[in-house]
Formats: sequence, C-alpha cells, structure tokens
Amino acid sequence: MKAFTYERAKDPVAAAQAVAGRRGARFIAGGTNLLDLMKIEVETPAHLVDVQDLDFDKIEETPEGGLRIGALVSNTDLAADGRVRRDYAVLSRAILAGASGQLRNKASTAGNLLQRTRCPYFYDTNMACNKRQPGSGCAAIGGYSRQLGVIGVSKSCIATFPGDMAVALRVLDAVVETVDASGKTRSIPIADFHRLWGDRPEQDTVLAPGELITAVTLPRPLGGRHFYEKVRDRASYAFALVSVAAVIQPDGTGRVAFGGVAPKPWRVEAADALLPQGAEAVIRRAFEGATPTKDNAFKLPLATRALAFVITQART
Repeated sequence: MKAFTYERAKDPVAAAQAVAGRRGARFIAGGTNLLDLMKIEVETPAHLVDVQDLDFDKIEETPEGGLRIGALVSNTDLAADGRVRRDYAVLSRAILAGASGQLRNKASTAGNLLQRTRCPYFYDTNMACNKRQPGSGCAAIGGYSRQLGVIGVSKSCIATFPGDMAVALRVLDAVVETVDASGKTRSIPIADFHRLWGDRPEQDTVLAPGELITAVTLPRPLGGRHFYEKVRDRASYAFALVSVAAVIQPDGTGRVAFGGVAPKPWRVEAADALLPQGAEAVIRRAFEGATPTKDNAFKLPLATRALAFVITQART
C-alpha cells in the first residue's frame, strides 16, 4: 500500500472542499472496497478524508411519505429497519443477498453505491485496463469474460457494476442527494447516477470531484410483492452473474431491474409494461441491442429463467 495522509471531517462542506481541493484525495467511510483496492495498489489515493463523524447515519420519514436514508447508514441497519422490511422489501432482500454479515456491519449506503467493478482484469495490475489506467486498453475484450457485461458496454470496457443494493434502488426510483465544495446540493435520480462506460470507463458515476453523497431518498411505497433473485456461482458471498429485482402488483404489472449484466443497474421502463406477457417478452425488450461474448452469452437465457421464476412466485 502506498503512503497517504489522512484527516477526519467534521462538516460535509469542509469534507467536500478537502477532496475537491487536493489532487488524489478520496472520501472514506466503511472502506470495505477502497481499502482492499489500496492494498493491491489498484487505488492509490494521496489523501483520505474520513466522513464517519458526519451526521448521516439516520433513516427518517419524508413529508412525501417515503424514507430518507443517510449516506452512513450501515447495510445491516438499513436491511433490518422495520419500515424498509415492510414497505421496501426488495431493498432489504437485495442487501441481505450481498456480502457477509461482518461486511454489512461496516458497509455504508453511499459506499455501496460507489463500489467499483470486480472485473478480474481491473484487479490485476499486470493487465491492460482502461478503468484503472485510462488509455491502456481493455484486456477483458477478447479475454475471459464470463462474469462481464452483455449490454451497455463499450469498445473501451465491458465490466459490470457489481452491487445488489443499487439494483433494488433502481426499481424503487430512488434519488441520490449530494453536496459539493461550494455547499451546493443536488438530487440525482438513481437512473442517472451510474454512467455507461463509453470512452471514459474510469468515471463510474456522474459525481463531480469532491461531490459528497449525503443521503438516498425513497419515494412513497409501491405496494405489491417484492422480489430479489440472485444467481451466482456459489450460494453466498459471491457477486451476481445475473440478479433480478422486481416489484409486481396483483394484476401482474410491475417493475423489474437487472444486475450483473451492465455498467449500471439495468432497467428499461418500456420492458416493465411487458411483465404481464411473461419473462421472454421482458428480456427481449430489456436486452435489445445486447452484445454478449461467447463466454457470457448464457446470461441472457439465465436472466429469462430468473425472471420467469420471480413471475411464477408472484402468481402463487
């Protein structure tokens, strides 16, 4: 691990200023992803700004009837919250499908959104990776790509966003709240928060340098039945090959988003309308224009089967 300097922030604007004003500075909270990357020198921040002392660890009801989740709420506390379990069960189930209990105790809401890809070429500093070293190329293209993306990828990168929580947030139409170094706040729909790679795969999100996540807001509950189906190589502690987050109403209508297939949680609203027609209709629309490799073409029929299982469960 390369040497770095460190400070603990006491104010969100000051934290944003500390990161925005210093090249190579990064925020840190639970550190469940960042510290691992620092140990193998995939990430080499020159300065860390610890935000754990900020007052972002509460879950509060909003005047609109939703919930406001502080950026530092742990995954464990969020999944266990009675209001989340009752009204946003897809979110609770997605969180519990990811990582171990120990990691969920430390992992924060904001950090979960900001976790980086688990592409093996990104983690191997001996391999070319445009995310790790812009302009170096993508060894995954033409390499072993079983775990990687089938849609929304580019000629520069075929990595996927690895998380579970954000896939559920995409179904729920969550909004990410931030503050920058000038004190300006903004609200970013979760649909717009993560980027498609394009020719700048090193930029995972639309956040500006030094922009700090303060909360995630959920709208009023959707009702219906909530599902999170995660298909992986082993029964626990593994990232999704394909995941399906769905909220399905009694009449068969609903919403669906997919994980493990794209640079961001993948939802096509036009495909939602096809849920009453069955899984194959939804997958054809949601994955229109997909460009799988020979190694990961299985993800399309796998997504179909996973969604078909969810639809069957919703009907029972």
